Amino acid sequence: MAEKKKVNYSNALAEAKQLIYVHRYRLALGLVLMLISRLLGLVLPASTKYVIDEVIGKRHTDMLGRVALAAAGATFLQAATSFALSQILGVAAQRAITEMRKRIHSHVERLPIRYFDSMKTGQLISRVMNDAEGIRNLVGSGLVQLTGSIVTASFALCVLFYLNWQMTTITLLVLAGFGVGLAVSFTRLRPVFRERGEITSNVTGRLSESLSGIRVVKAYTAERREELVFAKGAHKLFRNVAKTMTGVSFVMAFSNTIIGAIGMVIFFIGGRSVLNNTMTLGDLFMYVAFTGMMAMPVIELASIGTQITEAFAGLDRIKEIMDMKTEADEDAGKAVIGNMKGDVSFNGISFEYEKNTPVLKNVSFHAPAGTTTALVGSSGSGKSTLISLVLNFNQPQSGTIEIDGRDLAGLKLHDYRSHLGVVFQDNFLFDGTIAENIAFSHPGASREQVIAASQVANCHEFIDRFEKGYDTIVGERGVKLSGGQRQRVAIARAVLADPTILILDEATSSLDSESEALIQEGLQKLRTGRTAFVIAHRLSTIRSADQILVLEHGEIVERGTHSELMALGGRYKELHDRQYAFERNQFINPGEDFTPEPVKVEVEKKTRGGAVTAV
Repeated sequence: MAEKKKVNYSNALAEAKQLIYVHRYRLALGLVLMLISRLLGLVLPASTKYVIDEVIGKRHTDMLGRVALAAAGATFLQAATSFALSQILGVAAQRAITEMRKRIHSHVERLPIRYFDSMKTGQLISRVMNDAEGIRNLVGSGLVQLTGSIVTASFALCVLFYLNWQMTTITLLVLAGFGVGLAVSFTRLRPVFRERGEITSNVTGRLSESLSGIRVVKAYTAERREELVFAKGAHKLFRNVAKTMTGVSFVMAFSNTIIGAIGMVIFFIGGRSVLNNTMTLGDLFMYVAFTGMMAMPVIELASIGTQITEAFAGLDRIKEIMDMKTEADEDAGKAVIGNMKGDVSFNGISFEYEKNTPVLKNVSFHAPAGTTTALVGSSGSGKSTLISLVLNFNQPQSGTIEIDGRDLAGLKLHDYRSHLGVVFQDNFLFDGTIAENIAFSHPGASREQVIAASQVANCHEFIDRFEKGYDTIVGERGVKLSGGQRQRVAIARAVLADPTILILDEATSSLDSESEALIQEGLQKLRTGRTAFVIAHRLSTIRSADQILVLEHGEIVERGTHSELMALGGRYKELHDRQYAFERNQFINPGEDFTPEPVKVEVEKKTRGGAVTAV
């Protein structure tokens, strides 16, 4: 069983100090109001002595009105200060939570892609939403109540020593035992609270995946399996919550036992003191009232301590994320690109996701500005990885990528990406209007510019047929559009970006032959004057590329134009012929099963000049 991760209190404390410093003025005002409220709360228990000893015992009836008025006034003022306190600190807590969420989200958005590859979406959502919620107990009423409880208990303790120091000493010994019990309980509860945050984020992450992939779940009748996976996580969370509830319940039960023990001390010693005339009856009643005022704040520490412990666990998890370097941090000190031509060179690039498992091996090529470079190869050959390096989503382990003759590693990433446009195979659309999704790459674009981009991508026609046109809501991930429609909207988004470097990762994979033919001309226009990188599953779409790179097992095995590679008779020609035979068979005998003959891949020999000769 994995060892529970302990809360790093130095990290959490540093974050807590910053929060408290930012909200110091509001917290100071809250503390003043809290002290006033607690001091006013002393008036009512103190008045019991005068009512019993003076008004009732000595028949000073004239004092009754003044005592009652003082108690009523103090009670009213205490209620007013308590209301003001809840408003001031409540608003402060919500503002702090909002600002914390904004800060975490801003930081997470700027983390490198490799971080998102290793984290579930639900876990990140939990960091932003749930962990930030706990800070209400630091900048809200929790910390101030803690301070107020300590002040009230200290003041009450002084009064109790004044009334009967022997009885107060015994009471303190009982409370000391309570304090030891609290310390032991919190030591055991802290790791459990931290684990709860981890479990919650994991359960949320799995739930988010299941709902996002609901079509896959239903298609494979996997509802029961997903139900069991979620139930397992939910029960794990339940066991954690039950454990914390048991711990907190034990603390509260222990608190009640302490109250009973203190009551026994008061009844036994206090009763004897009254009988021995060392205390008056009013003194005893006042002692009981002030004992409650001292003991209750101490007992409140159990609840407040639990809340603050939970807050510290959340702050520790937040601190872990906030300490991670963002892409903006990595950009510090790097050069601004300025005007970019789009000349791209890969020089001996090697890359691996896992150690000793290379994905790209010593890849070198030159893509002059304004040219189109097509990437072809079997699945897993390294095409998408090469594209991710062009986008600088990942950095190579060795070799350099040069942009206009400058090392990409020394250029500001944000500045570089502002010159890029990309159409992914699995295009993501946001739950907004079609116009908003197209304008995502250029938020200030006019409706006329959006329409012009749509016309290039050949999506204006189908958009115009919708009742609300460009104001049609596409749904989560664009679910209300077909795959081809989503892809054309994504192409329009890239068109509107007006990029220097254009990346088309199987940009026409979701289109039928007719739709593909309609937008090929638009894509050709879009590529003109831009450096383009194209991954295409249909080789017929890259005939016009200035160079075609054939990748196998992370290496470039062939390179050249379409005609050059066909004449070479190597791997590219094999891929082309096999695809052509399949498409021809489907055209002549649609619906007929087609199993291509196994293709024997001959060993290819590279020459020193980089050209490849088929053997």
